[in-house]
Amino acid sequence: MRIVILGAGGRLGAALLRQYEKSFDVCAFNRAELDLSNSAQVRERLSAREFDVLINCAALTNVDLCESKPDEAFAINAEAPGLLAKICSEKRTKLIHFSTDYVFDGRNRQPYSEDDVAEPISVYGKSKRTGEKAVLETSDRHVVVRVSWVFGPDRPSFIDAMINRAREETAIDAVADKWSTPSYTADVGEMLPRIFELEAGIVHLVNSGECTWQEYAQHALDCCRGLGIPLKTTTVGALTLADMKNWVARRPVYSVLSTAKYQALSGIAPRSWREAVADYIERSYSKK
Repeated sequence: MRIVILGAGGRLGAALLRQYEKSFDVCAFNRAELDLSNSAQVRERLSAREFDVLINCAALTNVDLCESKPDEAFAINAEAPGLLAKICSEKRTKLIHFSTDYVFDGRNRQPYSEDDVAEPISVYGKSKRTGEKAVLETSDRHVVVRVSWVFGPDRPSFIDAMINRAREETAIDAVADKWSTPSYTADVGEMLPRIFELEAGIVHLVNSGECTWQEYAQHALDCCRGLGIPLKTTTVGALTLADMKNWVARRPVYSVLSTAKYQALSGIAPRSWREAVADYIERSYSKK
């Protein structure tokens, strides 16, 4: 299978490239090599290349920056996916486009399914939802994959920041009234090929379970302590969303994604976020 990966310089794209180049014929582009805001370049580069699956991991993901740069957000997160979908349809190939839990407003108190109404509350979420629609309206062969709280070894994420702070500071804290589900890039990479051949529409690919940022960070520190990794603090204090005065964009309070559809399609349940975090920390920090 010939695969093209866009956004290969990011956390998820880099992980997929590393995993898939062992089993597939893979070509990858980072932002410097292919800028999604340059539609002429996108069409020129991709139209000339033969592939079976195009995986788009590229996006403008800085939630607060999107508020001040809406045109850029919509160009990259909405217009570009629409163009990619058209190119893939013209070539009769498949587009797998990554999206986010931030397409939901956060009013639910049970995990969101793929069929739940998406009503984003930020420019980032609105741009990503517009991109989803553009992809799905172009062809029923294309797939939108939603992930949340992505972590992995290729770029630092929230838990890396918390571990580093715990190494240097005697007191750290994290938001305790916002819920979602971490997504380990290695697990997403393992799950994704199971839907390569499916006309699945939207699929949620996250680890199982749910947590707050405080719980997420606390588990990471507990894993470090269990591995004997020296920390200056081992307890994560609680903040509220109201405490985050520097945030510009609204965030959904509850954006846990259900994986019931993926389990029905694949017959396999994603492992828990706790197990995934423990695995990541052991691989990434136990020898440092």
